[in-house]
Amino acid sequence: MTLLLTHGAGSSCESHLLKALDLALTATGVTVIRFNLPYRDIRPTGPPRYGDDVTARAAIRRRAEQADRPVIAGGHSYGGRQTSILAAEDPSLLDGLFLLAYPLHPPRKPDQPRTSHFAALRTPALFIHGDRDPFGSAEEMHAALELISARKQIMLLERAGHELTNHGPSMAAGIITAFHEFFG
Repeated sequence: MTLLLTHGAGSSCESHLLKALDLALTATGVTVIRFNLPYRDIRPTGPPRYGDDVTARAAIRRRAEQADRPVIAGGHSYGGRQTSILAAEDPSLLDGLFLLAYPLHPPRKPDQPRTSHFAALRTPALFIHGDRDPFGSAEEMHAALELISARKQIMLLERAGHELTNHGPSMAAGIITAFHEFFG
């Protein structure tokens, strides 16, 4: 099994969260490929700009087409969102989605949902979400997942925010267990 894992909007593939998950999942036999989205290689800091969404999805597609199957893909926040949009556009590309702190809406702007593609998702999806995430409450996440007809599951992390780094090794162990139970 191959896991393609990418980063949030202001981060890189060297984030603490992605490195910890890479180490833990690799130890269980998963081939993990962490990578930067193209805009991060061009600009070492700052969020994506106009047009970066298209190049991000193209980079994810290239990695998925080159990876050994089954291919699970996702990432933290923006990286997971772009991966899920790609999966909605091409349901045959990926075997699963691993979405960490999915940015359901901008903070304090629940009237701007980022779920228009959810109804088109046919790829099994595991969401890992903090119950203190300003990008979507637990209740909002549960409601949004009802839009997805594919097999899906949410793992809520208590006292965790958007960075999902509040619990250390015990949190990583729980995520690894959930990953293997969901993706088998």
